[in-house]
Amino acid sequence: MVQMPRQLLTIEVSRIAPGHALLRLAGELDFDTAPELILVANQVRSEGHDDLTLDLTDVTLCDSSGLSAIVLLYRSGARSVRLVGMNKQVQQLLARTGLAELLAGPRPGEGDVTGPSALGDGARQVG
Repeated sequence: MVQMPRQLLTIEVSRIAPGHALLRLAGELDFDTAPELILVANQVRSEGHDDLTLDLTDVTLCDSSGLSAIVLLYRSGARSVRLVGMNKQVQQLLARTGLAELLAGPRPGEGDVTGPSALGDGARQVG
């Protein structure tokens, strides 16, 4: 039996505007790598970047742990978390778990936020 090498997650951070950072993810967002996303996002937020865009274009797999990491970012106090470049697998996973609706709505105790319809194809504003 030939064992394939495990594809790790890489995260490239670009500080694109004051208070706004882009995190480009590539690889697998799963049980083993989701803590890395939380760690990097918390570090970026500690530098004052509370608007986060997660580019998932090069994510090859996202499991429940990856979704949990995204939900943790949503609930962690980031001003906003925007998902872009979601492949069909991630879109279906969000829809099937009911997280598409949760992530599109306001945090508990907050007012209305911009919904995904205002963001164009493949983008979802959360938080």
